[in-house]
Amino acid sequence: MKFDPSNAIQDNLAFGEFGGVNPSITDSATYTFLSQERMEELFDHEVKGCFLYSRHWNPSDRYLATALAKMEDSEESLVTASGMSAISCAILQICSSGDEMISGRTVYGGTYALFKNFLPKLGVSVKFLDITNPELVERSITNKTKIIYCEGISNPLLEVADIPKLSKIADKFNLKLIIDNTFSPMLLSPIRLGAHIVVHSLTKFINGTNDCIAGCICSTKDFIDQLTNINSGASMLLGPVLDSFRAASILKNLHSLHIRMRKHSENAKYVAEQFEQLGFKTFYPGLESHRQHELLKKLYNPKYGFGGMITVDFKNVKTAKQVIVAMQKAKVGYLAVSLGFYKTLFSMPSHSTSSEIPEAQQKKMGLTEGLVRFSVGIDQDIERSFDRIKKSLIKLNLI
Repeated sequence: MKFDPSNAIQDNLAFGEFGGVNPSITDSATYTFLSQERMEELFDHEVKGCFLYSRHWNPSDRYLATALAKMEDSEESLVTASGMSAISCAILQICSSGDEMISGRTVYGGTYALFKNFLPKLGVSVKFLDITNPELVERSITNKTKIIYCEGISNPLLEVADIPKLSKIADKFNLKLIIDNTFSPMLLSPIRLGAHIVVHSLTKFINGTNDCIAGCICSTKDFIDQLTNINSGASMLLGPVLDSFRAASILKNLHSLHIRMRKHSENAKYVAEQFEQLGFKTFYPGLESHRQHELLKKLYNPKYGFGGMITVDFKNVKTAKQVIVAMQKAKVGYLAVSLGFYKTLFSMPSHSTSSEIPEAQQKKMGLTEGLVRFSVGIDQDIERSFDRIKKSLIKLNLI
């Protein structure tokens, strides 16, 4: 039977301490032992079901991590206090001074800043490449390369990574392929497509209510054990611990993710089609005009559609600013960064979530100043919502 991430989550039953249908929330930073010998044993190696200190593991985080591993079909998972901490820990566990990475050139601005400005201070260099060109990626590998990193569906231009091809290249050179799956939870199952490590910002679609910051790393048991190693683990020693109450809240929201992703995708496809029909250059992998539409159809889990993100080119800064202000006034949604919220969010990537990328590099990758990124919400009546968008465009004499 074909893998379905929602079925994997549904079959993951976790009972509360007293038989509750929700796992109990453990409000403790440290844990007691009945003997000194048991504590020493836990310092030497992990003992399932036993907890030492919440910077290492706590039960609430463990429940969420288990569910996320089920969703991604990975052996294990680790939850962290942010998506950026998940990315940072995964990379720092693998790379040392003198090592190199290859990254997709269109990535989230915070990721770009980490790779471009911070990692070089630690002696790790990064090559930013067109990840949709696997031949270029392979030619750029040296004996210092340790990681190929990209987003499954990129931010904000919605380019699709050919994960199976990149996986073959990574395996050929004994590299780790890391996929940021934040834009495409449930749509893509990167581990099953050949990725070695998957990271998420749980802040976005997975949580879905825009009320917390969190991240996760899904991979093999061996890699998660490395991350949590008391003496050398990046997550253990850097300490990006997710609060137990937030972990419990995200776990509850995870169970509705399949419903939300279907609605996000359904609504985004409608909005993208409408913008394209009005003559606006529209980036959305669900459109037949998208150059990687057929690739995504080969990779995705069809019942979850093509995702909830679209990008529209309004050609210049002035027009883009007018449009996003008008849409907020028309109650289409919010002029705000982030994504995956139940309401539609829109912003100008070149001046917000991608502002860390230098202007010359933005132009090179096709990230123009007039682009507006939409995280399309789960509106019940998307035709009504787009009618408000259309009236805003009419008032601005854009159609």
